Amino acid sequence: RVLDLATFLAGPFAATQLGEFGAEVIKVELPGVGDATRRFGTMTDCGDTLPWLSESRNKKCITLDLRKPDGAALLKRLVEKSDVLIENFAPGSMAKRGLGPEHLEKINPRLVYCALKGFLPGPYEKRPALDEVVQMMGGLAYMTGPSGRPLRAGTSVVDIMGGMFGAFGTVLALKQ
Repeated sequence: RVLDLATFLAGPFAATQLGEFGAEVIKVELPGVGDATRRFGTMTDCGDTLPWLSESRNKKCITLDLRKPDGAALLKRLVEKSDVLIENFAPGSMAKRGLGPEHLEKINPRLVYCALKGFLPGPYEKRPALDEVVQMMGGLAYMTGPSGRPLRAGTSVVDIMGGMFGAFGTVLALKQ
C-alpha cells in the first residue's frame, strides 16, 4: 500500500508507477481543493484535466487536511497499514506536523518514506524546484534551445525522471 501525498508531477508520477507495478495507491488530497493538477492543463469532456487523468490512474482518492489534528491522526492510522509514503512538500513541512520520517518510523518501522525534493541540503534547499527551473539551472535548456537562447524541453523530463528514480528507489528499499 502506497500513500501518495505528493502534488504536481514527480511524486504523483512515482506513485503512479508503483500502481502500474501492482501496488494499491491511496491519493491523499486537501479537502475542497484537491490536487493542483485537477486544475492544470487541458480540460476533458468528463470534467477532469489530462494531467490529472494521467497521474491518477490506478489510485483511490481520499481527502485529509494534514494541518488539522484529526487529519494528521487519520494519516498516522493509514501509515500503520501502509508500506510506502510519498511526499514532495517543502522541506520540514511534514516534520512540523509530526509527520516526518522520524515520527512515522515510530508508528511503522518498515515504512519506506520517499521524499522527492528539488534541492538537497545546501544553499537552495528551501527553494521550490519547478521542472523549468531545474532545466535552466542544470543546463538542459541550454542544450535544447538555439545557441544563446535556452528553451525548456518539450515535456517535464526532470519531474518524470525524478518520479522514475523515486519509484525505482522505493522498489529497491522495499526489497531491502
